[in-house]
Amino acid sequence: MGEVRGGMGMTRRDFLRTSGRLAAGMSVAPLLSACATVGIPDPITNVEEISIAEIRAAMTAGRLDAESLVQMYLARIQAIDRSGPTLRSVQEINPDALMIARALDEERKAGRSRGPLHGIPVLLKDNIATADKMETTAGALALVGARPREDSTIALRLRQAGAIILGKASMSEWAYFKSTPGSSGWSARSGQARNPYALNRTPCGSSSGSAIAVAANLVTVSIGTETDGSIICPAGVNGVVGIKPTVGLTSRAGVIPISVTQDTVGPFGRTVADAAAVLGALVGVDARDPATQASAGKSQTDYVRYLELNGLRGVRIGVPRDGYFGYSPKADAVVNQTIETLRIGGATIVDPVKIPNFDRAALTSAELIVLLYEFKAGVNAYLSGVAPGAQVRTLDDVIEFNKRNARENMPYFGQELLERAQAKGDLTDAEYLEALEKCRRLAGKEGMDAIMDELQLDALIAPTTTPAWPVDLVNGDQFRGSSAKSAALTGYPLVSVPAGTAQGLPVGITFMGRAWSEPTLIKLAYAFEQATKARRPPQYNTATP
Repeated sequence: MGEVRGGMGMTRRDFLRTSGRLAAGMSVAPLLSACATVGIPDPITNVEEISIAEIRAAMTAGRLDAESLVQMYLARIQAIDRSGPTLRSVQEINPDALMIARALDEERKAGRSRGPLHGIPVLLKDNIATADKMETTAGALALVGARPREDSTIALRLRQAGAIILGKASMSEWAYFKSTPGSSGWSARSGQARNPYALNRTPCGSSSGSAIAVAANLVTVSIGTETDGSIICPAGVNGVVGIKPTVGLTSRAGVIPISVTQDTVGPFGRTVADAAAVLGALVGVDARDPATQASAGKSQTDYVRYLELNGLRGVRIGVPRDGYFGYSPKADAVVNQTIETLRIGGATIVDPVKIPNFDRAALTSAELIVLLYEFKAGVNAYLSGVAPGAQVRTLDDVIEFNKRNARENMPYFGQELLERAQAKGDLTDAEYLEALEKCRRLAGKEGMDAIMDELQLDALIAPTTTPAWPVDLVNGDQFRGSSAKSAALTGYPLVSVPAGTAQGLPVGITFMGRAWSEPTLIKLAYAFEQATKARRPPQYNTATP
């Protein structure tokens, strides 16, 4: 097939050539010269689709170092994210990234390795606090200057693992909890981010920039957060792997919150192996987040060991048709085709299954009550701990800031959710407690748990969401459905993996399980991924073919 031309009249190959020349000018040329002098193998000069395992092998062989790797990613960010198709996925570059990379290279030369992430660049979603030269704003102008006093636990653990925090990824402002309607991937700080497969289409949200950057090979891996679909939806529509962990497996300390009962932090990768490698560095009990106490004895520091080519053999997988299929015929068609792949791999498919008490409208209504209460309490608690000099100290301050600066902060949509949250009371209110109990009972004990117990299921599968819809800054997102709801309300894990395409747009499949079942889901997702090899790099088309 001929190469499709994208925006700006450039082909995908043109973008890669441009980024390669930029990278060579920045750091690869000296490396080439050094290699010629000492006679070691040729260095790595193209990072497209490179995996963590390939990077580690190249570094061990002397074909790559962390500083050169960072330089190549910075070149791609300049060529693809900030010019060329202008994806707007990388909100901010860490000014210390190269210095950190050099220090990690010196450690490697001295014979010290911190583990599988040593020297691996990673982007953090902009609601994950870093106590460095970068901002942490959740995409909001009101939070510029609201510097955290210390790293989030996630940032600290990544640094300890040897990862290089390359920068902050853009996101849907306030994690898509600002207005109804809204546009996924839009924030006052970054504007509208774009899907790299079709630049006029949504990247979904709210961890939009994290998924785009991995899809476009602007970073090796990235970190996002999910309350209800904000990791798996962008993973699905951007053709990457996203892991939404069990609530409590990863710490939320230092993360600008929506919900204390639903928020979780997880990785994006181009492969299941890469996402699994990152997950192992994120987990563990944290005194700063009481929810993590429940993970004691249940977390793993090495999820890569669950990557099994024959991981589908002997498992029972349910297909919940009601509520999880039917809203997108094109997504249904892709996932229906993959069911035979699961059978061939040795899985027993139970199709259909019906999740008891699943009423998306009723559960969404109760969930919103919970989120409004918890958002107000969580944001006020977070802002009370930022360093002096912040423009805002409470949610009410944020609302008033946005009103005073409406042109910049609300050019397309309002702040209805912020205002509705502000009007709520405390977490002791009966309205809140009743809604929370309803969500947990109907979705968990009397819902997902009940059907998995009855049918002895290891996992459920469903389309992750629809193919990406067009960005619409007038009417807002055309969101029709996703696989996130039951897992959001119960705090259970999800893994979204590329399953195929619809008119060139990625379609994902989600593997769903019960609490702490990440090893099983990773095993199933990896075996499926290896059997299908469905991921395709983006072509940066201006619009859908």
